[in-house]
Amino acid sequence: MSVAKVTEITSSSPKGFEDAVQSGIARASKTLQNIKGAWVKGLKIDVDNNRITSYRVDMKISFILKD
Repeated sequence: MSVAKVTEITSSSPKGFEDAVQSGIARASKTLQNIKGAWVKGLKIDVDNNRITSYRVDMKISFILKD
């Protein structure tokens, strides 16, 4: 039997939402093992002088706990 846990993270990127997701998963995988999926629950952009300066995603990441 497997037991999963969910943790929430926020990640940002100046390039776009997809890059923010990739960066968030890459960073989470440094401390979490057995990541199985993620749910993007929110998107946000930061604007300065009418230009987008960063893209931010709020994610829930699920991973399987070790036995």
